[in-house]
Amino acid sequence: MNTYLLPVFAIVIGIIIAFVTKNQKSIGTKLLLSFSGAFLLALTLFDLLPEVYHHLEAKQTGFFIMCGILLQIILEFLSQGAEHGHVQTHKEDKKFPWVLFISLCIHSFLEGFPIHHYNDMVYGILIHKIPIATLITTFLLQSSSSKLQIAAFLVVFMIMTPLGSFISNNMVLATEYINYINAIVIGIFLHIATTILFETSEGHTFNLSKLVVICFGVFIANLI
Repeated sequence: MNTYLLPVFAIVIGIIIAFVTKNQKSIGTKLLLSFSGAFLLALTLFDLLPEVYHHLEAKQTGFFIMCGILLQIILEFLSQGAEHGHVQTHKEDKKFPWVLFISLCIHSFLEGFPIHHYNDMVYGILIHKIPIATLITTFLLQSSSSKLQIAAFLVVFMIMTPLGSFISNNMVLATEYINYINAIVIGIFLHIATTILFETSEGHTFNLSKLVVICFGVFIANLI
């Protein structure tokens, strides 16, 4: 059951944080984003990558991982980097952000596939989603979208990862191609996590704090 509920809880926690912080960006959110990037990257390398290489040929695995990286680049072109915390509000734009919505839903749907029963990847997704949900909620609240549109956006975004997990765990067609899909998701995770980790930040103090939380994220992932 945690397979489906934890990603939902992550979105709920992110929404709560967005309201509690009164829609203001804080260094805490940035540090949580850095921790989530390190944690997700470590779990991908420790658990998901060896599993995929075990089931697929090495060159074949590399090809699909590269496809995942390219897919994420395309998605980030559409979402402007929302998957790793880059969301900008344009209040003069009165249109609903359909491109952002579709891009995030595709990303969220695919990241549900590596989550299986008794799979530690669910914790990586959990930690990854909290700061992203916080930033997305902040963006939506500062936009000109109606409350109904914001609620619909968040609800659909919330269920996409559990939907991906349900399909991968229950549909025969999905299970036949699960390792190929997981290789693509690895590419997505690698691109997102490394973008977060290698982003330059202003201020020596923040960079030191970022380094500490990155090391902590890797350490915690190693213990799981």
